[in-house]
Amino acid sequence: MIRVFVALPVPEPVRADLARLQSLLPLPRPLDPEGFHLTLAFLGDLPEPQLDEAHLALGALHPPVFSLAVQGAALFGGDRPRVVYAALVPDPTLITLKAKVETALRRVGLEPEARRFTPHVTLGRVRPNRAEVTRLQDAVAATTGFAAAPWPVEGFGLWRSDPAPGGRGYTEMVHYPPAPSRPTA
Repeated sequence: MIRVFVALPVPEPVRADLARLQSLLPLPRPLDPEGFHLTLAFLGDLPEPQLDEAHLALGALHPPVFSLAVQGAALFGGDRPRVVYAALVPDPTLITLKAKVETALRRVGLEPEARRFTPHVTLGRVRPNRAEVTRLQDAVAATTGFAAAPWPVEGFGLWRSDPAPGGRGYTEMVHYPPAPSRPTA
């Protein structure tokens, strides 16, 4: 069994910007910037035959190249936040890609985790003790003007999640490229 999800990779210049944003926040459990990604669909633990089915389904998708941008940070978890994340500027092409990924996975009998989609890149995790939360909420509020340069999304990937010191490690196993560009006349 391999714990897998479908995600967009975050390119190096943006990872560096997000690492800078991380450094501005009092994160008790920051994520390793090398593993920054934007999850489109979480599948959980899959046996290899189902992983092969997922690979075939995802390989048939060829989304267009589009751009994403980070705008500030936020918290998931309401009064008891558990995750600090970099927020993304909403993009309709991203929403369409997520829907196509989920449809392709369902066609081969896989059911992605059902959760409201808030496009984000997780920066760190929080243990909800009141003093820590207040300090973190204040720091997050101070990042409203933070923005990373937009980047072109050039495909997506099938990723694995493995236990790692201090949390989990994330590795892109297969990259699915965008649709080939057509020459302009």
